Amino acid sequence: MTPLAAPLAITLGDPAGIGPEIILSAWLRLRAEGRAPPAFVVGGPELLRRTAEALAIDCPIVPIGDPAEAMFASAAGLPVLAGLDGPLTPASPSPEGARLALASLQWGVKFALSGVAAGLVTAPVSKAALAAVGWDYPGQTEFLADACGRPWRDAVMMLAGPSLRTVPLTVHVALAEVPRLLSEALIVHKARIVAEGLRRDFGLLQPRLAICALNPHAGEGGQFGDEEARIIAPAIAALQAEGIAAFGPVPGDALFTPRARAGYDAALCMYHDQALIPLKALEVDEGVNVTLGLSVIRTSPDHGTAFDIAGKGLADPGAMAAAIRMAGDMAAARAKP
Repeated sequence: MTPLAAPLAITLGDPAGIGPEIILSAWLRLRAEGRAPPAFVVGGPELLRRTAEALAIDCPIVPIGDPAEAMFASAAGLPVLAGLDGPLTPASPSPEGARLALASLQWGVKFALSGVAAGLVTAPVSKAALAAVGWDYPGQTEFLADACGRPWRDAVMMLAGPSLRTVPLTVHVALAEVPRLLSEALIVHKARIVAEGLRRDFGLLQPRLAICALNPHAGEGGQFGDEEARIIAPAIAALQAEGIAAFGPVPGDALFTPRARAGYDAALCMYHDQALIPLKALEVDEGVNVTLGLSVIRTSPDHGTAFDIAGKGLADPGAMAAAIRMAGDMAAARAKP
């Protein structure tokens, strides 16, 4: 991997969730594999030390006063920015924990925007807990888009694993609303962002985009719906006219076989579950949520806070390890001339 000029910033997430323990275990796993990019955790040195002690995770914590120290402090342990901390309360979300999660996120975003951090890896937060302390965003993605000065529609969520990348074109909406929300302009806009993101951050010079159908059998010539002919096919034609290697509409039941996956670099899906079910079925422990379309790199494990198992040592750190590794690879790709 190309050496990074700055470390990655890893946010704490909600301290009552599994964020602290998977950060520790993921960093240890990557370090043991020799694949740990330079990184630091934005706050929580004492909280993480107590987490490591409680769960017998052999991860030394190295408090640092400046993110730049992370470039060499990792030789002694996990660098953690001092000056921001809170109590360890596994499985007991609280306003104090939500405020700590928010402060860690805010500082992490500032570090990424200023170039002090090469990218941002966000641990899971509780949207309900954040809303209770006055946070007015649907999620971390929208907060990051605002911080970058971009409209929310430019922040495109891509789910990525070793064998599959998927993009839901509509996200947290009722399934009944999806046909109304789909448009040729939406598909073209998001496909452009995905193609550019794959070129810039993944080194794919001519990314291949598979466009999924909405209806069974891609509408069966209009028997099961006309969105394919009326919306999706014109969008694909427009993308092809721009030189983007898009094809489809491909029926959803044919798009995710091993042979089909070999033919594209990302699948653009019409709704949330169409994109997330195959990703989670195939990459359950290595799925990464990547935000495309913004000036900063941002990845996150593709799971939530898991309050029910927090503090029990049951959380799998695979997705967090994959998110850290992917953020490092993306930062290295951007650093190449």
